[in-house]
Amino acid sequence: MKDLLGIMSKVKEMQAKMEQLQAELDTIEVDGAAGGGLVNVRLTAKGALKSVRVDPSLLNPDEAEIVEDLIVAAHADARAKGERLVQEKTQALTAGLPIPPGMKLF
Repeated sequence: MKDLLGIMSKVKEMQAKMEQLQAELDTIEVDGAAGGGLVNVRLTAKGALKSVRVDPSLLNPDEAEIVEDLIVAAHADARAKGERLVQEKTQALTAGLPIPPGMKLF
């Protein structure tokens, strides 16, 4: 019975920490780049787009499709960085708890 109480205590503690982490992820920003840095995007760790920067040398109407592709690539880069950050912080938060492998908490 003591083990069950100990696990319940850890679960409550983890819930509080998860709420803090959720709030923190709204404030953490990650940058993604494409085209050798000609296109940059900034996202929150949760994936909300904050800004897009396009180098003026790309602003040629004949190259609009290239710019669009680079924005998508930069977004994907930033999104992957954000997902890795969330995974790292979640693993650190849940260390020592009996959570099945592959279970996503976010």
